[in-house]
Amino acid sequence: MRILLIVLVILVLVLLALSFHIVPQNYEGLVETLGKYSRTVKAGFVMIFPGVQRIRKVSLALQPLEISKYRIITKDNAEITTSLTLNYLVTDSYKYFYNNTDSVESMVQLIRGHIGRMELNEALGSTSQINAQLAEAIGDLTDIYGIRVVRVNVDELLPSPEIQKAMDKQLTADREKTAAIARAEGEARNIELTTKAKNDALVATAKANAEAIKTQADADAYRIKKLQESLDSAGEGYFRNQSLDSFNQLAQGPNNLIVVDKDEISNLGKIPAAKKIWDQSKKED
Repeated sequence: MRILLIVLVILVLVLLALSFHIVPQNYEGLVETLGKYSRTVKAGFVMIFPGVQRIRKVSLALQPLEISKYRIITKDNAEITTSLTLNYLVTDSYKYFYNNTDSVESMVQLIRGHIGRMELNEALGSTSQINAQLAEAIGDLTDIYGIRVVRVNVDELLPSPEIQKAMDKQLTADREKTAAIARAEGEARNIELTTKAKNDALVATAKANAEAIKTQADADAYRIKKLQESLDSAGEGYFRNQSLDSFNQLAQGPNNLIVVDKDEISNLGKIPAAKKIWDQSKKED
């Protein structure tokens, strides 16, 4: 009897030990009775019926998750490899545990599906924009998986080697095209500036020549005007002296032929220089 009593006491102590559980801080406990969910308990001391009930502990703390080297086919059938990191927390432990066989994997598939609906150029664009789109798309999954995504970040998006080679060729072609356009524009600009400079020089030269001709014409006109004014104001003696000087120069020169107007031939003898020439010619005869 004593041995049986000891066994019963030990059995009771074991049952009591199995009946009491501690749910840690920032956890929730899901109590199942005969395999069926019965209630949710908060952190602290919890008692259950061993053998009939059991408790599943679900962390409510922020959880980091790394999604590495996932292959994704984009909307335009291009293959890319992506690596992401995200932080999530459980907002509904019941939905998180019972509504899906693997809520985390379902969330990952949702992310892959969202990127797969993008075209290659869009996916390879601004990662900050993709991060914002992903955060908006999967930010609150409480109603489906009992999860809320706090932060999501695309660490890497790499196209397949074949696509990368094609992109490199396209990039090289674009750079060569841009360089060719830049050279052509530079040459065209140089020709334009050279032509303009030549035209400006021709215009400037023409203006200078025109100004020089105008200045010379003004000077000649002024000289003629002054000469005419002087002749208008000169007396009879001035013209007589000019005639005498002219005949003196003729007398000293090799030519003895003088051509005068018929109306003035009678007055030729009155000019001393003419008389001298006449007398000299007679002596020679």
